[in-house]
Amino acid sequence: MNKYKETFGVDISKDVFDVHGSTSGHNQYKNDATGFTKFLKDLPKASLVVMEVTGYYHYRLAQFLYKNGTVVSVVNPLSVKRFIQMKLAKVKTDKSDAKMICEYGVLNEVPLYTALTDMQSECLQLFRVLDNFIKHRTATKNKMHGEEVLGIPSKFTYRALRRNKKHYDIEIKAIEAKILSLVKEDQQQQLTLLTSVPGIGQKTALFLIIVTDGFSKFETASQLCSYVGITPTIRESGSSVRGKARISKVGNRKLRNLLFLCSFNASKHNKACRELYERIVSKGKSKKLALIAVVNKLIKQCFAIAKSGRPYDETYVSILPR
Repeated sequence: MNKYKETFGVDISKDVFDVHGSTSGHNQYKNDATGFTKFLKDLPKASLVVMEVTGYYHYRLAQFLYKNGTVVSVVNPLSVKRFIQMKLAKVKTDKSDAKMICEYGVLNEVPLYTALTDMQSECLQLFRVLDNFIKHRTATKNKMHGEEVLGIPSKFTYRALRRNKKHYDIEIKAIEAKILSLVKEDQQQQLTLLTSVPGIGQKTALFLIIVTDGFSKFETASQLCSYVGITPTIRESGSSVRGKARISKVGNRKLRNLLFLCSFNASKHNKACRELYERIVSKGKSKKLALIAVVNKLIKQCFAIAKSGRPYDETYVSILPR
């Protein structure tokens, strides 16, 4: 049971959002500024509003409520889905989902939402567009290669693809420069500190700073590891079930992927990471497991450096807890 006067579960879609209050029941509002204002007026004091991560739709409402002093929680939709399955619910509508989200918020200790800064919001939007452009540029390059293998039967097609790739090159370069300038303006020192860690590239350092709000969102390195989704999960039951330990993967997938790519360089050029990698491999463990351990080590190094304000020191970092 939570400590709030009333808990509201919100199921939000493109045009409307359904709300279920723990004592006031169901209501529905338009998913626009007018609906947000009306919902805010209807909210009793000391209320908690719980909603799922739903791509773009939840963001505006969560930001609006937070900036107007309402306690908000944005929860993982998988957690709510498991809760609904546990309740053996047979009806699935927007109204019933709002009620289940409300019950989930009442019965569980949910994480509290912190609004994104203007810099974070713009940078995350830029990163999403950047990823999209990189994906399309790769597809265009692959298509160009296919045309070359065929001997370029259509020069018009090949020139069109080349122009398209050139356009993506220009846009990607501009977006990367914009992200860099925004972070430098706000977190120049942290960017310098993080890029001093062998294995951490500029793109990973930028994304780390943005999603952690300059590491202010986390008090311990373990919390950051959980956020990335790199903590192990154990599957054991009785004497017969002994599943392999795996990482949870319930976290920020993009950051996890960026750090995993960094682990390849870190296992060669970062002294502490190299020693850890070699020690695990020498015990007969898989290289992938060793690289996951390196990611964990990198996160702890970055966290320690960001919090201490000191640049990377090979002799100091090598004695961090393993």
